[in-house]
Amino acid sequence: MSPVTRLLRRGIGLPAPRTPRVRVVRDVAVPMPDGVVLRHDRYVPAGISRGPVVLVRSPYGRAGWVGLVFGRVVAERGHQVVVQSVRGTRDSEGALSPFDEADDGVATVRWLAAQPWCDGRVVTLGPSYLGITQWALAPDAGPALQAMGTMVTASQFRDQTYPGGTFSLDNGLSWAAMMQRRTIGAQLAERVRHRVEAGFGTVPLSGADTVASGHPVDFFQDWLREQAPDSAYWAKRSYAARVPEVARNGVAVSMTGGWQDIFLPWQLADHAALRAAGARPLLRIGPWVHTTPAGMAAGLRDALALFDRTLDGVTGPDNATEHADREFPVHLELSGGGGERRLPDWPPTHVTEHALYLRTDHTLRDEPPTVPGTGGEHWAGTRITYDPYDPTPAVGGPILTGRSGPRDQTALEARDDVVVFTGPVLAADLVALGPVRATIHVRAEVEHLDVFVRVCDVDDAGRSVNVTDGIRRLTPTEPGPSADGSVAVEIEMWPVGHRFAAGHRLRVQVSGGAHPRFARHPGTSAALGEADILVRREREVLHDAAHPSHVVLPVER
Repeated sequence: MSPVTRLLRRGIGLPAPRTPRVRVVRDVAVPMPDGVVLRHDRYVPAGISRGPVVLVRSPYGRAGWVGLVFGRVVAERGHQVVVQSVRGTRDSEGALSPFDEADDGVATVRWLAAQPWCDGRVVTLGPSYLGITQWALAPDAGPALQAMGTMVTASQFRDQTYPGGTFSLDNGLSWAAMMQRRTIGAQLAERVRHRVEAGFGTVPLSGADTVASGHPVDFFQDWLREQAPDSAYWAKRSYAARVPEVARNGVAVSMTGGWQDIFLPWQLADHAALRAAGARPLLRIGPWVHTTPAGMAAGLRDALALFDRTLDGVTGPDNATEHADREFPVHLELSGGGGERRLPDWPPTHVTEHALYLRTDHTLRDEPPTVPGTGGEHWAGTRITYDPYDPTPAVGGPILTGRSGPRDQTALEARDDVVVFTGPVLAADLVALGPVRATIHVRAEVEHLDVFVRVCDVDDAGRSVNVTDGIRRLTPTEPGPSADGSVAVEIEMWPVGHRFAAGHRLRVQVSGGAHPRFARHPGTSAALGEADILVRREREVLHDAAHPSHVVLPVER
């Protein structure tokens, strides 16, 4: 075992390795059914000549953190590991077509199961894109597939790309540029980041990839064109409908997510599909963003324990871990110092829905407003203007880059395009745990606009920090306005696990966007990527008795 893996083992919190010696067979070529050759590295622990195989399929190369953590460190735990570069990445042939990974994944499993050094059993492992490669092959992998160790991922990436009908600009453009950088050379990393930031401001958006990468990126252009929910492009790359088959095939699954991870809502949808089909997946959610090392470490520990139980029947000296995971397979670590919860299922059942109403005096209260509307053209609302030339910025939240997670909202809340509503000082702790939703009544002169809502935790010094949020893009296909011209905008927000401490206050922000996390709304009906004219638009946030805008939090009883 090298000094690096020794330090990494301690940092991850893994038990001592079964063997310190690992042999690596590099650049193994495997032909796919269409003749394209993919390459992998095989990690073989000392003393292992035949046994199960951990398959890791990655677009990020096979060296660096991928090979170290998911190759060598896993192999030191006694498992053979194959780390494969997906089509069109590193030295694997073909062209990368993001998320279209089913055929290659299934072919690789079949190839592995037929090798003399494999006993016919395969498990899969990895986070993010390395997770969707698992969901892609799982339904058709056959009896060879025994278990999946998934982290911060989901069975489909379409809904994360267009949350609430918007477009995840920061995530999409940053990832596209990163993949291009792997082709042009890592020495340009800093320059590329500046280019990406310039791409965020590009008008029209169809030129953002050229600004960020120096040339058009085919799949980024696909994402701009294929926004429709019934798009054949995304149907080919979604594996959500077949998640129940994975459960019925008896595949064991561990799932690790973060309260502010970009995939959490859709990861929980996968969990619900597995549960409905009779499976008991291990689910862990903690106070993490997409790239938090602690979340990755927890996910790796869970996956390795699952592999041990599934492949070798290893449960520990007193079977305590096996019993706890079977009875309470949902492990939650709350933010805000809320401690841990072990639950039998998700969503929690020991919570009560608690509505927080936006009031005319910009307070946030449990009681619905009683001030009536005037019945005329205007009523008790708050007018704000969204200017796409100076779009409301994104400050923290579930973002792929390093600017994600809980962030100080002071500067954002001082802007005149953000309206805030603040609750009273809490006399006791309030723990929110579960799905969150909002209904915001708005009135605008146009049918096209975005509504962004965020819940924050304000400490006793007045510092506001984001906890959960959500967005919705309105189009003329949405239910039309009521007789008074208002629209009730229903918004599904990120699930929450957070303690609002006694002495703190809750706050709700309402605005017209969060750029560049979401592409700014141009203020017109132009298609995504084609808007070359930006228009300032005013809207009114309503909060009277006839328009009870509110957020619903699940609160522990």
